[in-house]
Amino acid sequence: MTTATSLIYLLAAVLFILGLKLLSSPKSARRGNRLAALGMLIAVIWTVVRLIPHVTPAGVTISVLGVVLGGAAGTIGARRVRMTAMPQMVALFNGVGGGAAALVAVSELLRLGGSRPQLADGLPSLFAIVVGGLSFAGSGIAFAKLQEMMTGRPITYPAQQVVNALIAIAIVALAVVVVVVTDGPVALAVLLGLALVLGVAFVLPIGGADMPVVISLLNAFTGLAVAASGFVLNNFALIVAGTLVGASGTLLTKLMGDAMGRSIGNVLFGAFGSVRSSVGAVAGAEGRAVRAGNAEDIGTMLAYSRSVIIVPGYGLAVAQAQHAARELADALEKKGVQVQYAIHPVAGRMPGHMNVLLAEANVPYDQLKEMDQVNDEFKHTDVVLVVGANDVVNPAARTAPGSPIYGMPILNADQAKQIVFLKRSMRPGFAGIDNELLYDPKTTMLFGDAKESLTKLVAAVKAA
Repeated sequence: MTTATSLIYLLAAVLFILGLKLLSSPKSARRGNRLAALGMLIAVIWTVVRLIPHVTPAGVTISVLGVVLGGAAGTIGARRVRMTAMPQMVALFNGVGGGAAALVAVSELLRLGGSRPQLADGLPSLFAIVVGGLSFAGSGIAFAKLQEMMTGRPITYPAQQVVNALIAIAIVALAVVVVVVTDGPVALAVLLGLALVLGVAFVLPIGGADMPVVISLLNAFTGLAVAASGFVLNNFALIVAGTLVGASGTLLTKLMGDAMGRSIGNVLFGAFGSVRSSVGAVAGAEGRAVRAGNAEDIGTMLAYSRSVIIVPGYGLAVAQAQHAARELADALEKKGVQVQYAIHPVAGRMPGHMNVLLAEANVPYDQLKEMDQVNDEFKHTDVVLVVGANDVVNPAARTAPGSPIYGMPILNADQAKQIVFLKRSMRPGFAGIDNELLYDPKTTMLFGDAKESLTKLVAAVKAA
């Protein structure tokens, strides 16, 4: 590696680190994203340029074509994707990264022509093949579940964990054969195939409600696979980038598990979301009455309140109602009402989902309050407006030991003086369990599309 290459890769690595640091705040996240993207662009372009003298014209054409097509697919996909489909896009892009790392490792081992690889090269290559293949296949299943191309419920069968353990043992045994005996095409193909099977088997028993955690974990796997391929290629830009992704993905997975009040082991092996009979089951809602209101009455109540907290959820994203929510907040502030937004760590389908959604509507950052910041304020709040959220305000997390979400930290919306739910219907949230707060005497339901309901509330507040 030349001095110029080392310096350019060092610059790319610095941009990666600075970009990740700036992503820690909504105010600087956009700039951080651009810096990290610039670092990757510099690394990719320089890698292609420095390889030109050493590859055939066909190789140059393939490399340039890959950069152009990949850049176009990424740009178009990111610009066209709806906020509600962002987790699917993350899973898809993450899976492609893991698959690329696995293929690079396979290619490097095939260059040996069946000879036994050196341990220093063989171990990172095998790690990249197994972990990259697992991430590729697992991300594909996660994408299919979130995109509703298959059921989002856990898919289980008898002795499932035993089968997965046997597949893992076979992978380890075959890896030993590759390092000790041969790295022939057949052995590598079988190894990659087993990694793909394990990836599918790993994600199938995980329910859709836990997919964001799984995507974060698979993202960490991809980062580690990329770092391993960096060792194989002697490319420290890949090592740094992959390590950053692996470390941040692991930390994010842990933080999301904590926010849900569950261990990572429970998320991966608990089959959360499967059909079961327990306290808080949906069936318990049959025949129960709720208090439904109209936009005019609720708008008047909001207009004459001193403080209002808006709790956004996935329904807000589905209805693309973030601009209507901002308009309602503006109308209330003109009436002298204090407005805040309570953001739960796992509201939506990915970390920061609600922050990004509300940032699109230019909601002031100082109005976005994390759960720990806002929870003590609910008891002093006149009205809580829950827009498309359910599980993150469900008191069953505190009061029902038999509920699947028991122990999950939630927003204390039930402590407010009045609660208003904007929902399309009485269907439960993503966790598939009923919410007792819907039947609370101080709760009012406003049924309908969130965007239409918020627009009606804006008109009602202005008329009050």
